[in-house]
Amino acid sequence: MRLRSVLAFAAALAPGAAHAAGGGGSDLWANFWAWFNLALLVTAVYFLARKPIRNYLSERRGAIETEIERARHALEDAEQKLVEWRSQMDQLDGELESIRGSVRAQAEGERARILEDARVNAERIRADATEAVERELRVARERLRRETADAAVRLAGELIERQVEESDRDRLAEEFVTRIERAAENGGEARS
Repeated sequence: MRLRSVLAFAAALAPGAAHAAGGGGSDLWANFWAWFNLALLVTAVYFLARKPIRNYLSERRGAIETEIERARHALEDAEQKLVEWRSQMDQLDGELESIRGSVRAQAEGERARILEDARVNAERIRADATEAVERELRVARERLRRETADAAVRLAGELIERQVEESDRDRLAEEFVTRIERAAENGGEARS
């Protein structure tokens, strides 16, 4: 095939070389042979380069179509992912709002529980304080009674010592013995 290509190329250049060597002729014939050479050269190039150019263009077209197809798939995937992400974003907004509501409800429940605990603790502290005050009052009253009774006994004793004489003491002792004897006779009942 290469040999045929070279021969065709040589044949195309031969009339131009012959014309140039002849040294004469009209301009019409010179133009004709120039155009003939050009047509012959274009035809030779066409037949020689047709398959490689066609193959190159076909391969290039296939590569471009493959790239376009790949780009179309990438675009479809990207659009699908965008839709999915937007859907997830919408769901996240809903989930976020749900979480916020849940946290608010939990916080409100915790607040109510804390307030109830505080109220119960305050009531218990108030009751404990009231009980402690009442207990202290009872203790103070009892102490006051004992101190008053002790003071009364002491004052009565001092008063009796100053006012009771020997004859009064004898008479009181005798009354006491009489009462005990009567109580023994009446079955152990003591009368005052």
